[in-house]
Amino acid sequence: MPLKRRSVPVLITAIGGFTIAGLTGLALAKPSPTLGTAKNSTLGKTIVVDSHGLTVYELSPETTHHLLCTKANGCFRFWPPVTVSSAKTKLTAATGVKGKLGVLHRNGMFQVTLAGRPLYRFAGDASKRGKAAGQGLHGFGGIWHAVAASGPKPTMGTTTTSTTSTTSTTPYPTY
Repeated sequence: MPLKRRSVPVLITAIGGFTIAGLTGLALAKPSPTLGTAKNSTLGKTIVVDSHGLTVYELSPETTHHLLCTKANGCFRFWPPVTVSSAKTKLTAATGVKGKLGVLHRNGMFQVTLAGRPLYRFAGDASKRGKAAGQGLHGFGGIWHAVAASGPKPTMGTTTTSTTSTTSTTPYPTY
C-alpha cells in the first residue's frame, strides 16, 4: 500500500509535465496566415489565397453592407465563403495582402472580409491550389474576381498553373 501512495504524486507530476510541454508546443507553433499570396501565371499577377492555398474571390460590387451572394439564393453552393471558427480568431495576412481584415457574422458562420468585402472560394476550382477558374465569371448580381495582392508580378518561367474563363456564359445561375 505505501508504494501506491507514492506513485500517485509521481503520476500527477508526470501528467502535469506532459500537459505543460504540450501547451508550450502549441504556443510556439506558428499558425498559417488566414490569407496568403501566390503567383498565378495564367492571370499574370500575384493573388490572395486562403490558408490552404486556394484562390480567394470577391464579388463586385458586393460589400458587407450590400450582400449579393447569400445562402438563400444558392450562391454558397458555387461560392463557399472563406470562414474562421470564431469572431475572436486572430486574423493574419501575408505581406502583399492589402486592406483591413475583418469578420462578418452571417448564417451562423464567421466569414472573412478584406477591405469591407466578403471573401469566397470557387467550387469550380475543385480545391486545386493555383487554379482560378472563377475569374471574370458573371453571376449573383456581379462579376467575380480573384483578389489581387500588391506584390511583384510573376516573372517568366513561373511554375504555378491555373485556368481561367473570360466568357460570360456559365453553367451556374445568374442572379
